[in-house]
Amino acid sequence: MAADVSGGELAKTSGISASMLSRIERGLVSPSVETLERLANGLGVPASRFFGDQARRTDFCHVRAGQGLVVDRIGAISDYRYELLGHLLSGNLFVEPYLVTLLPGADPYVTFQHPGLKFLYFLSGEVRYRYGGRTAEVRAGDSLLFDATALHGIEAIQTQPVSYLSVVFTLRE
Repeated sequence: MAADVSGGELAKTSGISASMLSRIERGLVSPSVETLERLANGLGVPASRFFGDQARRTDFCHVRAGQGLVVDRIGAISDYRYELLGHLLSGNLFVEPYLVTLLPGADPYVTFQHPGLKFLYFLSGEVRYRYGGRTAEVRAGDSLLFDATALHGIEAIQTQPVSYLSVVFTLRE
C-alpha cells in the first residue's frame, strides 16, 4: 500500500469502506470524483496525483560544467554564444536552459521575439535590457522574467564580460 498505510487504515482515514477500496484497487469499479478526493485526503496528496503520468516521466539530464552543447541559434545575432545546459524529451512543457555569453564583438540587440516565457539570471557584466517600451539596468545577480512574445534584448552593454542564464519555457504542440 502507498505511503506505508494499510488498506484498512486508508479506508478508515478516507471515510470509505474497505470493500470499496478493494474493488477500486482491483479495477472492478471506477471511483467517483468525490471518492478520489477522499482517497487523496487520506493519503495526504492532491487528487491530481491520480491523473499524473509520473511513471513515463523519467527524463534526467546532467551536463557537467563546460560540457554544454554550443548551439548555433538560427536568427541569433553574431557573437552571442549559446551553450545548451540540458534538455528533456517527454512531457508537454518544453524548457531550453542556456548559458549565454557575449563575446568581445557582440553588439546590443533588442529585437528578440518568440513564444513562451523567458527567465534571465545575470552572472556577470552590466547591461541595459529592453522589454517592449521598458528598460531595466541589470547586473550580476539580477534576474528578469517576462512574456517573450514582446520585443526584448540588450539595449546597451555597459560593463563586460556579460554572461547570463537564459531559460525559455514553451508548451509543446
